[in-house]
Amino acid sequence: MNHISRAIDELHAMDREARGGGWLHRLHPLAKLIVTLAYLIVLVSFPKYHLAGVLLMAVYPVVLCILGNVAVGLMWRRMWIVFLLVSLVGLPNPFFDHTPMFMVGGVMITGGMVSMLTLMFKGCLAISAAYLLMLTTTMEDVCHVLRMLHVPASLVTVLMLIYRYTMVFLQEVERMTQAYALRAPGQRGVQWRVWGSMIGQLLLRSIDKAETVYDCMMLRGFQGQYPVEVKSGLSPTEIFYSVGWIVFLIIVRVL
Repeated sequence: MNHISRAIDELHAMDREARGGGWLHRLHPLAKLIVTLAYLIVLVSFPKYHLAGVLLMAVYPVVLCILGNVAVGLMWRRMWIVFLLVSLVGLPNPFFDHTPMFMVGGVMITGGMVSMLTLMFKGCLAISAAYLLMLTTTMEDVCHVLRMLHVPASLVTVLMLIYRYTMVFLQEVERMTQAYALRAPGQRGVQWRVWGSMIGQLLLRSIDKAETVYDCMMLRGFQGQYPVEVKSGLSPTEIFYSVGWIVFLIIVRVL
């Protein structure tokens, strides 16, 4: 199985997991989206030297992993490249910030080291929060909440279509790479000399696929707005969930 096939399987698996029947999955998507946005805002607001507060923010993803029965090892396997890229952003800090902070075992810890760790943890925690929202809430529910928040219908429709047809695009790429592999047995990967023609062919095939998809949507009565399921308001449990997390975030930020 090549990388594209694994990516398609992972996307399908995440979509199935988002439709699970756990307690966290059954919560109203508005409550989960509000808490996630509040968490990201508070997380970003921490100063560059406030490492203790950022570490305390790890309580949120840990609790959600428990409530949502999310496997931490699987999350790491899926997102380790993103975690690595986010962590690399803070690596230059120790070279530019030499402000002495405190001593640990005879070693002077500078402000650059602290800000580097703070930035790394901020990025990893933000990615974890977004991943947990994606893993416990379907895209249809997210789009429903966005419409409840009066996000323009055209923007919500574009978001839904991008999500829906990302897999279609990847499947088209998989067909082209498999066809190339059959015509070049024993060769590893795609030679750089044919990348231009393959990208051009992919563009043309994508345009044809888009026209076919649009025709199918019109035949099914599409009127410029993707239909979303109408959900009821927040229950007392969901209100308590949202308010409880927001109060916790405020307390952690103020401390």
